[in-house]
Amino acid sequence: MNASGSGTTVADVGEFALIALIRERLGAVSGTTGSALIIGPGDDAAEIPAPGGSLLISSDLLVEGRHFRRDWSSAEDVGRKAAAANLSDINAMGGSATALTVSLGLPGDLSVDWVLQLADGLGAECAVVGAEIAGGDITASDAIVIAISAVGQATRAVRRDTAAPGDVIAFAGTLGLAGAGFATLSRGFRSPRAVVDAHRVPTPPYTAGPQAAAAGATALIDVSDGLLADLGHIARGSGVVIDLDSAAFPISEWVTTVAEALGSEPLRYVLTGGDDYALVGSFSHEIPEGWIRIGVARHPELGEEPSVLVDGAPYEGAQGHQHFR
Repeated sequence: MNASGSGTTVADVGEFALIALIRERLGAVSGTTGSALIIGPGDDAAEIPAPGGSLLISSDLLVEGRHFRRDWSSAEDVGRKAAAANLSDINAMGGSATALTVSLGLPGDLSVDWVLQLADGLGAECAVVGAEIAGGDITASDAIVIAISAVGQATRAVRRDTAAPGDVIAFAGTLGLAGAGFATLSRGFRSPRAVVDAHRVPTPPYTAGPQAAAAGATALIDVSDGLLADLGHIARGSGVVIDLDSAAFPISEWVTTVAEALGSEPLRYVLTGGDDYALVGSFSHEIPEGWIRIGVARHPELGEEPSVLVDGAPYEGAQGHQHFR
């Protein structure tokens, strides 16, 4: 069946195939020939021309029950996480965010105090990078929906589809803590506190994006769905195979503790856990201070598709979070 046929559902095609169909439908508006966009859809943020330079713009949604739960997180936690997810998109382009707009869908019986504490969290996270809340909208909704657009600037915006064979792959930030926290909360536990807190409120390495851009990063992306899943966008977009070295990853003692308690492998949380908002990228020269080398990019061999390997082989199991699956 044609992917755009009337009998095909969103779940049939999945998130990224659906985005591709929408981009094809929009034509020149999506940044193809004839578009005024510098960087169009398909990256962490779009880059648009502006007087004296350009602007980075990104949008994201958080939906109650899918991205957060009120019995797991306080309203302030939710606000901080919502802001962090969007500020991280600008960071992942090598830029710094200056403002957010926030639109809320809210049930009528929701406590006003909860909403005000959400606003406290949004403001607190914005303050970390010096960004401001510039406006937004509120409407009625059956569940809490938080829609945010982030605006920022970069001296040099770094795409996700421009890695090259021979590049070194490295990351900045933390990997695995939030995924271990989600697994912990899903089993009804509230400790170790370090992983639970990481799931509730991520700590993106906000200075690492501009640092990587200044160091000549050839590609960048933030880790929201899982390292393998997000590196897959770099590999496929750039037409390279990325081979990761499992021994290169530092694994937190807290991740190991959770893995042992739940009968899992610590490396699985590092490779497939989302919501840490670390940055991962490719470099043709030396990696910046504080970044950790974890692999290399190479040409695909004859008959080989662009992909992400671990120790020279495909990773078994899920690569990370997938919407509609």
